[in-house]
Amino acid sequence: MRIGVLTGGGDCPGLNAAIRAIVRRGVERHGHTLFGFRDGWRGVLENVHEELTIESTRGILPRGGTILGTSRTNPFKRDDGPERVRRTLAELELDGVVAIGGEDTLGAAERLWREHGVPVVGVPKTIDNDLSATDLTFGFDTAVSVATEAIDRLHTTAESHNRVMVVEVMGRHAGWIALHSGLAGGADVILIPERPFDIDEVCDLVRRRHARGRYFSIVVVAEGAQPREGTLVVREQGTDEFGHVRLGGISQILEREIEQRTGYETRSVVLGHTQRGGSPTAFDRVLATRFGIAAADAVAARRWGTMAALRGTAIELVPLADAVREPKLVPDDLYELAATFFG
Repeated sequence: MRIGVLTGGGDCPGLNAAIRAIVRRGVERHGHTLFGFRDGWRGVLENVHEELTIESTRGILPRGGTILGTSRTNPFKRDDGPERVRRTLAELELDGVVAIGGEDTLGAAERLWREHGVPVVGVPKTIDNDLSATDLTFGFDTAVSVATEAIDRLHTTAESHNRVMVVEVMGRHAGWIALHSGLAGGADVILIPERPFDIDEVCDLVRRRHARGRYFSIVVVAEGAQPREGTLVVREQGTDEFGHVRLGGISQILEREIEQRTGYETRSVVLGHTQRGGSPTAFDRVLATRFGIAAADAVAARRWGTMAALRGTAIELVPLADAVREPKLVPDDLYELAATFFG
């Protein structure tokens, strides 16, 4: 079979491990010929590709990013986008495409399969860990590790200067990174998109620590966290091709408000893209490899419209529609567990 591979959306650690596994399994077990599209769905629309071989994918297992490049291109925002996708597959005589991505990339893949019959298999990738139908996505463990290390380092400077440190981590709709890194790093307050926050309650938790003789605090906030309606104004900044508002800046707002309301010196730190850069952890390398092998096997079995997923300790195939129907959010009981350590 002749198969295309693409990586879409934000880059994350483990993408190259997945590409390597798809190629190795596809070539050696199934005799596939594989082509990598450049920059996600944009490469498919514009037919920009390169052949992927065992030789061309050697040594990429520990590398961050993606050798194929990526973009947030939405094929349904282009004139005749689905038809251009079908035309590219026909010109290259491809039997199908493996799409590695998150909610947007796989959402486009599912729609191309459901509405236009484009044969696709999905591989879940997102540091936010917000894809349904899989227990974990690769990239998440690395992002949490990076955020936790940053929080550990900020603890020492916060304590030395008696400061409140507000640490902004990624997480648009779901607060998995904030919750896990906050728990692991001993944060005193964790704010996530699923739970609109009251700035007065945040300040009360910080004051309570001071009353106990702890003159520094760590507040971890997901970029998508929002105040309760009518309490604070958060400005939005434009959207991407999938209609997502560009986030960032909630930590600076919290820095200003906490210092003004409590009188305690406060500083903010935005971890930003450092969370998705660099080498993947061992866990993410293994998970991405397992996903890639499952995708190559699914292609060989013509299990189109499915996605590799982690269920417990096993890798299974699930319908793409199940993965992108709704985001996987932090459950209330897990947040309440973390709240035990607030203040």
